[in-house]
Amino acid sequence: MPITASILGASGYGGGELYRWLLQHPRVERIQGVAHSQAGVAVAKVHPQLRGLVDGPFAAEVDWAALAASEQPVLFAALPHGEFARRYAALSEEIAAQGLSDRLTIIDLSGDFRLRDPAAFALAYGGEHPCPQYLDHFVYGLADWQPARLQGARRIANPGCFATAVALGLLWLAALPASLRPKPVAVSAITGSSGSGIKPSETTHHPARAHDFRAYKPLQHQHRFEVSAAAAAAGWQPDWSLVTHSAPLVRGIHATLQFPAGAISAADLDQAYAQAFGDQRFVRRVDAPPRLAAVNGSNFVDIGAALADGHGTVLVALDNLGKGMASQAIQNMNL
Repeated sequence: MPITASILGASGYGGGELYRWLLQHPRVERIQGVAHSQAGVAVAKVHPQLRGLVDGPFAAEVDWAALAASEQPVLFAALPHGEFARRYAALSEEIAAQGLSDRLTIIDLSGDFRLRDPAAFALAYGGEHPCPQYLDHFVYGLADWQPARLQGARRIANPGCFATAVALGLLWLAALPASLRPKPVAVSAITGSSGSGIKPSETTHHPARAHDFRAYKPLQHQHRFEVSAAAAAAGWQPDWSLVTHSAPLVRGIHATLQFPAGAISAADLDQAYAQAFGDQRFVRRVDAPPRLAAVNGSNFVDIGAALADGHGTVLVALDNLGKGMASQAIQNMNL
């Protein structure tokens, strides 16, 4: 079935990655990039990697007629945090007016609809949700865990980059027998600069970051709420903590989960992995510690584990712009 895709916020890093993946998709017939701030500007000027692949400029508005005429219309929202939620009520009215309410698949790459609990959203993002009545319309799109949840979904909240890495690590442990699930679990996770978006700040600008390494939002990162929600959906409420770090990298997420191993054996981990991810082709269990160079630019997650001297660790590596953002959104579209 041919796909027509429209990208809101197409001028950002996420928008550029969506273009890259959609251009390779065998069923995508048309891609429209919408970027208010860059309307009329050539797509290839903002995303030079698309030179010779994408002709024409960014649009100011969605081409609703093209979506309505498509057999499979898809709208990706790659907007800054809060912007999609602020526009969603009016957008829903437009979607209904176009007769697209039941046909249009919407995949939101921001954090606006990942949390169903308005109170959790307020704690995570420091303010009330602009349209809490729509929170339960979205399915959390962690594509490699119980993907049947997403089949036929028309409103999908794409997980965050840190959340994808950490949740997959915890979900491996959640598949252990309840008596073996470890506590506490201490998570240290590292990200590259592209995770902060296309607009530079004092802490993301290359000269300030290139030869530096620092923790940020220690124990307070907003993704911890969606990770806890994912674990709870798997029947586990882990005692865990998260410290995130800013590294002198452009792209990539590396997460280290450490815990007291107790009675956990290598065979227990093998069995739990098979239960959690055994048939997921984009999750690759590796024997050696996972490396960012092996996953960047891809939709793969490399994950491994080690046990020694009563301690255990799970290690996760993925591309923050790919698996942590755009390529997982494409995977969700395919489901």
